[in-house]
Amino acid sequence: MKKIRTTLAFAGLFVFVSVRCHALVINETFTNNPALDGWQTFGDTNLFEWNSTNQDLAVTWDSSQSNSYFYHPLGMTLSETNDFMLAFTLRLHDIAIGLEPLYPGTFQLAIGLLNYNEATNENFIIGSGYQAPDIVEFDYFPGWDGYSNSVSTPIVSSENNYPETFITVPFTLATGVVYHATMIYTADNQTMYTTVTSNGVPLSPLQPAILGPDFDNFAVDTFSINSYSQEGQDTNEYDGVIYAGSILAHGTVTDLTFANPLPVVQIFTATSGTVQFGATTNWVYTLERTTDFQTWRDVSSPTAGVTGMMFLSDTNPPP
Repeated sequence: MKKIRTTLAFAGLFVFVSVRCHALVINETFTNNPALDGWQTFGDTNLFEWNSTNQDLAVTWDSSQSNSYFYHPLGMTLSETNDFMLAFTLRLHDIAIGLEPLYPGTFQLAIGLLNYNEATNENFIIGSGYQAPDIVEFDYFPGWDGYSNSVSTPIVSSENNYPETFITVPFTLATGVVYHATMIYTADNQTMYTTVTSNGVPLSPLQPAILGPDFDNFAVDTFSINSYSQEGQDTNEYDGVIYAGSILAHGTVTDLTFANPLPVVQIFTATSGTVQFGATTNWVYTLERTTDFQTWRDVSSPTAGVTGMMFLSDTNPPP
């Protein structure tokens, strides 16, 4: 069984380790050939290369190529009624935009969820803004022409509707820095929360993606690293500016994680060695303790999850 360490460190330095039990979990660390774990490629396969020595995936985001994906089917279709989380670790080596006269602006590099049948259709055009339905993803846009670097976390509906909020400006992903992003969607308030850490240190919070009352449903069935084509953008000039963009970026991705349902719904209290939290079935929970964030030890027995409130305790916490 695979484990997800839900890093919820609080007073007393505790953390959950959740083990799946009939839950949908993808946890790819690239220690082995990802093709053996169900990962596949679509489009330009040269954009994705497994490095067995470094145990990561070398990725090229090249908008001059056709839509290309490194992907893993979920085996189910998620909608706005499902709770889920996804996470990844990213390190950019270099990034350049505006590489062609007709595409002088910025363009995104993307990781997230998509609808495979739609995303592999020739009519799926990310750059038009209204021809790429059913995506839930993390997008980074380098700044240009007075615009700041930004992160977008769109949830695009089946009818190409967008959330009320989902763009954070400014937000910079520097080259050579290791970032870890976690995205959690909760169906009860139809909101996706995204956090980014750099070398374990939390960065400024990102805008949550909040689905409005007029948002229609989405349908995603694939976890994917996405290199989108620049084709289909409006290349006309408006007041001397062409907004169509392009990108060429290189980096590495590892620690790809997906889970449904969520292992931990909410932390309520964490005092005197006892953690009270909202749990769910299909997971087994263990409480771990650390005093240095380097080594961890179990301080509770593995406990099957229930829907509702649970308690885990350290009966002999350190001073």
